[in-house]
Amino acid sequence: MSAPFAGTLCDLQSVVRALRQGGVIAYPTEAVWGLGCDPFNQAAVVRLLDIKQRPVAKGLILIAGALAQLDGLVDWSALAAERCVEVRASWPGPHTWVVPATAAVPRVITGDHDSVAVRVSAHPTVVALCAAWGGVLVSTSANLAGRPPATCIDQLDPALLARIDGVLTGDVGGRATPSTIRDARTGAILRA
Repeated sequence: MSAPFAGTLCDLQSVVRALRQGGVIAYPTEAVWGLGCDPFNQAAVVRLLDIKQRPVAKGLILIAGALAQLDGLVDWSALAAERCVEVRASWPGPHTWVVPATAAVPRVITGDHDSVAVRVSAHPTVVALCAAWGGVLVSTSANLAGRPPATCIDQLDPALLARIDGVLTGDVGGRATPSTIRDARTGAILRA
């Protein structure tokens, strides 16, 4: 991107244009503000990790607006049938699952894992964003590593805002906590 974000809220078309140019954006999710980018643009993902000060080894969540957007990314055949049913039945909703990843998921997204964390959101802004973008996006909380996530736009760190390329207009969904994260292979809760 040519210039850092200066604090103006953007409409859907503007943030999609920023994403297509390799930009990093902030957008409202179910409980907190998220940072996102094109998960298949390595430079954008590396930039997002640098902005957030997050190590690549941890991996990142992919967010979708529809189950079909996960086609080719999740290795459903590596899960027991009952586990697939449970995962799919939880969506759309605030449930993130760590699932077996296909080779199509970039290593910069999976980190040190053979899996990928994915969520199919019911949040209307996320659904509209993923539809306009045409697929999944990176979804990580819009805060510097170790700091609390922003639950309203006024809590977005000015240092973070100065380094991103757009903030999508909207409000968080009102959940008190970020999405639950569970292991799809075992059902174990990784984050309540």
